[in-house]
Amino acid sequence: MPSSEPRQKLWIETGGQLVMSDYRVRLLELVAETGSLAEAASALGLSYRRAWGKVKEIEANLGRPLVRSEVGGAGGGRTLLTPEAEELVTAYRRFQQRVEQDVEGAYDAELRDLLSPP
Repeated sequence: MPSSEPRQKLWIETGGQLVMSDYRVRLLELVAETGSLAEAASALGLSYRRAWGKVKEIEANLGRPLVRSEVGGAGGGRTLLTPEAEELVTAYRRFQQRVEQDVEGAYDAELRDLLSPP
């Protein structure tokens, strides 16, 4: 029997509105990495329209802009994260890591022995 490991999904709500999740953070990370919302959308298997809608939804729920677009010349434009979005992504990943550590510790203390193969 293979060993068991805890898993969790995280998201943050404000006033019942979803404002941040692993998925949304990944979208923002990909925008930062590629400089392109279209490329970020493609990497996640989303249409550009859906990805743009997600970004606008996050911005509306947080009440602040997270991306800014720059019109380009021959090479085209690009999409960048605002400094606030960069800070948010970094903080969310730190939060996620702390939660994973806490879940792992609780699992070790409460369940690992009960779910380990004999």
